[in-house]
Amino acid sequence: MNWTASSQSARAPARFYIDAEEWTAILTSILAICLSLTFYSVGLNPQPGQFIFMMLVFALTVGPGFVLHEMAHKYVANRFGARARFEAWLWGLLLMLALAIVPQILWKTTFGLFLAPGAVMIFASRIDRQQNGLISVAGPMMNLLLAAMFFVASIIVVGGADLGTATSLNATLTMIFVMGTKVNLGLALFNLLPIFPLDGIKVVLWDWKVWLPLFMLALLGSSFLGF
Repeated sequence: MNWTASSQSARAPARFYIDAEEWTAILTSILAICLSLTFYSVGLNPQPGQFIFMMLVFALTVGPGFVLHEMAHKYVANRFGARARFEAWLWGLLLMLALAIVPQILWKTTFGLFLAPGAVMIFASRIDRQQNGLISVAGPMMNLLLAAMFFVASIIVVGGADLGTATSLNATLTMIFVMGTKVNLGLALFNLLPIFPLDGIKVVLWDWKVWLPLFMLALLGSSFLGF
């Protein structure tokens, strides 16, 4: 997801750079996402080994999907001469953790989990509809690419197991790769929904013929994998 604000004109490509403050916002967001998903998945009193394992699984699957999605927005915006940086949303981070923890404390159950850690802010005075569409579509396309990579990796691992090399490591890797596929398809599908402020509406307003096949690919892929 990205937001556009007026500040500087979009002309020559800007340098892609992540400063210390932006890295802090990114890593804080990843930590909050992993904590929220871990508590949501295994409860509030997991065994230490289970807690660490699930944190690592989400860091390896959701982490790349989240970071590379946002950096794809940033990179394309930079190519159009705009200044762009990821900014964490404090209330979104708190809401994620609250939805994962509070219902389990009060009602001994879980409700839906809303992941909204932040977004790439784009500062430019002259970003036209096509450029905004290209910036917006870059994030979901990165998620579709990652989903394809995770899917191919899972096939390779399963193929090795079929040849008689099945181990607990094979099973763990298969689980991680399948989850990575599902997560990235889910991120692509969610962000391509044609509603404000998601990426999908900006792509539709630019060219619905670009949006439709990407949306259908994410929808069919998610449906096929039962996400």
